[in-house]
Amino acid sequence: MSDQKEFKKSIVLPENVPVDYTFEKLLKTFMKQVDKSGVLQEVKLRKHHRKPSEIKREHAKKMRKQ
Repeated sequence: MSDQKEFKKSIVLPENVPVDYTFEKLLKTFMKQVDKSGVLQEVKLRKHHRKPSEIKREHAKKMRKQ
């Protein structure tokens, strides 16, 4: 298992949140931070196994578009 790369992203929760924030505002702030950190995209990518050749093909396709 030490051969595998470990990707750990820390989610920064708001620490100094004003008391007058509503739950909806706090939830919206949290969701923005989660989206910005890319946690949900990583979960979606890891949900199903992708063959290395498929990953290489997608990378080459992205590079051709640039």
